[in-house]
Amino acid sequence: MPRAIWSGAISFGLVNIPVKLYAAVSRKNVRFNMLDADSGTRVKQKRVNPDTGEEVPYERQIKGYEIGDGRYVTVTEEELASLDPTASRTIDLQEFVLQSEIDPVFYDSAYYLAPDPVAKKAYALLVHAMEESGRVGVARFVMRTKQYLAAMRVRDGKLMMSTMVYADEINSADDIDGLEGLDEIELTTAELAMAEQLIASLASPFEPEKFEDTYRLQVLDLIDKKAAGEEIVISAEGPTQEKVVDLMAALEASVAAAKEARGRHPAATSAKAVKRATKKKAAPKKRAAAKKAS
Repeated sequence: MPRAIWSGAISFGLVNIPVKLYAAVSRKNVRFNMLDADSGTRVKQKRVNPDTGEEVPYERQIKGYEIGDGRYVTVTEEELASLDPTASRTIDLQEFVLQSEIDPVFYDSAYYLAPDPVAKKAYALLVHAMEESGRVGVARFVMRTKQYLAAMRVRDGKLMMSTMVYADEINSADDIDGLEGLDEIELTTAELAMAEQLIASLASPFEPEKFEDTYRLQVLDLIDKKAAGEEIVISAEGPTQEKVVDLMAALEASVAAAKEARGRHPAATSAKAVKRATKKKAAPKKRAAAKKAS
């Protein structure tokens, strides 16, 4: 069960709502340690002087910012501490905006906000007011000496807050090689129609449970097999060479494949069976009605 990583209060005008912050995501990465291939013991990392090879003890290490040509400006811990944001236990809601106005690229880490037992009514009031307005709260708060920009929104009747990156941290598309000149490419009506048909054939409600981290599951399966003493044989398959195909032909083949896959889907098969059963059940009534009419 997640544990609270921060506690404070939502500052909403003159109203304060005591809350606790819980991580909304638990990363499930597979972590490895580096070992000595000969002895199997864990390898430790040391910080050394590259000129002398001598290990530098922690008390002799200082922070430095490179300004070019191997030159550094050194900064002390005291100097950095003097710039820390003022310690605060409040999430200051500064404005409310439409969620559609926030590009998802700004979102970073997500958290749940749980109310203190004495503040549940005020919490519920804020939740309902935000749901009715359809807006997201933009806030600032300090956690572990760092100030964060955040977006607070309602999800399934609870408050969720996502830390956000700042505007100057977003890379401009103009600086990415290969993205230039896309608006000058001419597309035929047939190509557009076929592409839209392909999208329509793959349209589906988003069900996150359908998607799994297959690589992580395969790595864990490999670890289990090796831990059990199973011998692993690695195939010597190289990367496949992609063929250049006709765009229109590829779109047509993709649409056909998508329709065939949808036809094999259990839901589609079930729907067809229900439709056939309904027609079969209605047939005698239709024949009786026709006979009576004649």
